Amino acid sequence: MPDHQEWALPKSIQIKPKMLQFDLNAALDSVVFIHMQAFEDGLTADTLGTERNGYGVVISPEGTILTIGYLITEASKIWITTNQGVVVPGFTLAYDQTTGFGLIQPLGALGCPHLEMGSSASLDLPQKAYALGHGGLAHSLETEIIAQQEFVGFWEYLIEGALYTTPAHPHWCGAALVNSSGQLIGIGSLLVQQESKGQVVECNMFVPIDLLKPILSDLLSTGKTQQAARPWLGMYTVEAEGQLMISFITPGSPAEKAGIKDGDQIVKVGEERVFTLSQLWQAVWKLGDAGVKVPLSLARDGELITITPVSVDRNTLLKKPLLH
Repeated sequence: MPDHQEWALPKSIQIKPKMLQFDLNAALDSVVFIHMQAFEDGLTADTLGTERNGYGVVISPEGTILTIGYLITEASKIWITTNQGVVVPGFTLAYDQTTGFGLIQPLGALGCPHLEMGSSASLDLPQKAYALGHGGLAHSLETEIIAQQEFVGFWEYLIEGALYTTPAHPHWCGAALVNSSGQLIGIGSLLVQQESKGQVVECNMFVPIDLLKPILSDLLSTGKTQQAARPWLGMYTVEAEGQLMISFITPGSPAEKAGIKDGDQIVKVGEERVFTLSQLWQAVWKLGDAGVKVPLSLARDGELITITPVSVDRNTLLKKPLLH
């Protein structure tokens, strides 16, 4: 169980309970601590580690926990800790790679309140909000949503309407973002840099809760959505001086099997010239569902070559937990 005395946010940025229109204690108690162990031979073990810590938010009277998916990907064991010191094991219900959300089922009674979901759409920015970590008031802060826009990741990930907040919560993984009514509007994903008022500042990127609402029922009932899986290639790509450079190839991935290498520059997807990560991933996904061939024009050692990996559904490569 984590030692909550090891760190605390400065009181100047902690939430002021008297200024709120919702029950802060109940909201804080809905945020739980998640500790997981991943399969050592899993696909994500090298990149994400085999032991991960973060937060989750109880979102239903039954105790369903919403978190960020990379925290629980390929989890062999999950432990959940409440603010009252209750510790129970958990089981991965779902990881939706399109949104990045993950769901956990506690295998025991948590005794926690749950947070109601609000709306992350059409916010009047900048807007005050509250970032809640596990461990009570000392791990919460008043923050401001400074931007709401597309987020694109080098690991074949893109979402619309991501929420960017400052000051940043130092432990962002799975943290809750709530509005002035105490409703959940986002789940913490990353620490990033964003321009604000002419300066580059550190901020948190939260995945907006509205992305969850259309798929929650399917995730709870079947562990996946009804949408076909996107094609996945297994290549980490970065934007560098107007070019798209491959920085890492996942071992055993379609990209590796096809002969794509670190340092290759991506020029085209099919006949479409691509200059940004957003253009790249959308061009790949437009070709079809997982299993589609993806013709890539690559610059390597001064030559232009074409390599056509056969994409897969990434979920089929991930190790699944066993419920005993």
